[in-house]
Amino acid sequence: MMKLVSWNVNGLRACLTKGFQETFDALDADIFCLQETKMQEGQAEITAPGYHFYLNSAEKKGYSGTAVFSKKEPLNVNYGIEIEEHGHEGRVITLEFPAFFLVNVYTPNAQDGLKRLSYRMHWEDDFRAYLMRLDEKKPVIACGDFNVAHEEIDLKNPQSNHQNAGFSDEERAKFSELLQSGFTDTFRYFYPDAEGAYSWWSYRFNARSRNAGWRIDYFLVSDRFAGAVQDAQILNEVTGSDHCPVALILKD
Repeated sequence: MMKLVSWNVNGLRACLTKGFQETFDALDADIFCLQETKMQEGQAEITAPGYHFYLNSAEKKGYSGTAVFSKKEPLNVNYGIEIEEHGHEGRVITLEFPAFFLVNVYTPNAQDGLKRLSYRMHWEDDFRAYLMRLDEKKPVIACGDFNVAHEEIDLKNPQSNHQNAGFSDEERAKFSELLQSGFTDTFRYFYPDAEGAYSWWSYRFNARSRNAGWRIDYFLVSDRFAGAVQDAQILNEVTGSDHCPVALILKD
């Protein structure tokens, strides 16, 4: 059995003051992916003996960024999606293993008023093409904060949030297109009708205590790899960020 965890920590240095190390140790994942690290190399101390560590930081300090801890050393590590235009915000790390590619992603937010939607649409097309190129070689596991609630079941208040960032028709359609390109949303694969299953809650309005959330953190896998998955989990009891971790359990 192999356990993979993905967590948007909303600033790793802040999360370290809110129990990150204890959560990291307790989950004991084989691969632990982080998004929105908001740090440069050497700005945070994590005790992770037995792990290989990879960090992709944004050029802009205190912004975006991804990281991966892996017990097993990958065959290869790649930063970004092979397009220079998208290479400045530290949004993707890919680890190649014998049986699969692991892609850790922090998808660009469309922002208030959808003012970054055109860039987001461009990113979506290029990221999907990148995953499809990898998928031609071996199966893909893509995890992270995709910054979209796919269907109405994936957020508490779909009507009042329609056309807000993360629940625009355009973003949802791009996520559908990604799945139709040969990828499975593992949580919905196991729990197609689960309601109230969210991974992000606003810090405002006591949203988390009321479970007024959104499911925007995912583990996707190549369709042909879905049979290798034992379970997909949302670890909503874990605090320390406005997101909770999500997990994927692979069969032996």
